[in-house]
Amino acid sequence: MGNLFKIAIRNLLRYKRRTLLTASLITVGVVFVLVFISVSGSFKNMMIGQITDSMMGHLQVHRKGYVASIENLPLNLNLKSSAVTRLENILNKQQEITAYSPRIKFGGMFSNFVETTNIRLNGIYPDKELKTVPLLASRIIEGKKNLEKGGIWIPELLAKGMKVKVGDTIVVVATNKDGSVNGKQFIVAGVLESATGPGGRDGYVHIDDAIEVLRMEDIEISEVAIRLRDFGKLNAFSKKMDSLLSEELNQQDKPVFELHTWEKLSPFYNIARMIDVMTFFIKLMLIAIVLISIMNVMVMAVYERIREIGTIAAIGTLPGKILNMFVIEGFCLGIAGAVIGNIVGIALILILNASKITFNFGQQQGLILQANVTPANIAAISITVIIVSIIASLQPALKASRMEPIKALRHV
Repeated sequence: MGNLFKIAIRNLLRYKRRTLLTASLITVGVVFVLVFISVSGSFKNMMIGQITDSMMGHLQVHRKGYVASIENLPLNLNLKSSAVTRLENILNKQQEITAYSPRIKFGGMFSNFVETTNIRLNGIYPDKELKTVPLLASRIIEGKKNLEKGGIWIPELLAKGMKVKVGDTIVVVATNKDGSVNGKQFIVAGVLESATGPGGRDGYVHIDDAIEVLRMEDIEISEVAIRLRDFGKLNAFSKKMDSLLSEELNQQDKPVFELHTWEKLSPFYNIARMIDVMTFFIKLMLIAIVLISIMNVMVMAVYERIREIGTIAAIGTLPGKILNMFVIEGFCLGIAGAVIGNIVGIALILILNASKITFNFGQQQGLILQANVTPANIAAISITVIIVSIIASLQPALKASRMEPIKALRHV
């Protein structure tokens, strides 16, 4: 086998220009895919981080049927206090969870005593909320980063439209689930930058104030947002929690809770999927480049070396060894292209990171691109290139191994 490698490398060096061109094409393909995967992956992770860490959390638990009507914020589908206690008992036992935050979500009317508009409000425990969605504090562009009773965080769009500033007194009027209306005065404690774009109308109040506005006798929770220690274990933990929550039944023996990951609740998941699809097609382009490049050079090699193949076959070289020789040539081209491509690709990624390229996502300004490539990505790309190189060299290699020595020797 060692001799076959020597012969294969010698043959590649005999046609330096062709070998260099083929290896260069493979290298360019590897570099392109590596840089694209790292940049698109970085953007995707940053986008997911902005969504989950600034408002949604990694998972959310609701009462069964709530999500189907979530746009209406139905108060009659809130979790009762007994159900909340059962849920918290389950969550407190899960080591994968680093924090969770109960929320009361409701719609109301926002008035500055001159004008009135609608607003969506989240009643929260501030300390729990900031642990569950740690980027929420960074969205506060004016005012206090701690929310006390009697205070309200309002979205930037609302503050500008209603000409409301931090420290102003406003009134929130809401209808409870029984149909009665109640109002409460609040002091604007902070102005929030929207995480979802100009249309964001979500504000925050202390959960005790939400209970007072809605005249709840016992606390009722709309949802519980959950943050995991390791986001990479989201799917595995989701399946585990689904199993645990499915055992919690009501008096009619129907499930009490429903669990959703951020993917099922956010429209931005479709963008993440689009990035994955684009990455897949870029990988297909790499396979096509390698396949065509290797097959072309190997077909030419066989055509130009017909008499040489006939000679080595005539002196007793077995067809299997001739086949191996050409396959090894394709293998060596794949190895060279993958190694050089990985080195150049990693160097370009480091240059991109050093350049500190910024971009905007939604209302988040000046996010710095941090391109990352994992050893698993490098290994997957390298293995793909090598396997495709071997596959591409098989057809020409089979053709060479099946040549009749006499016909090959007569070839001009």
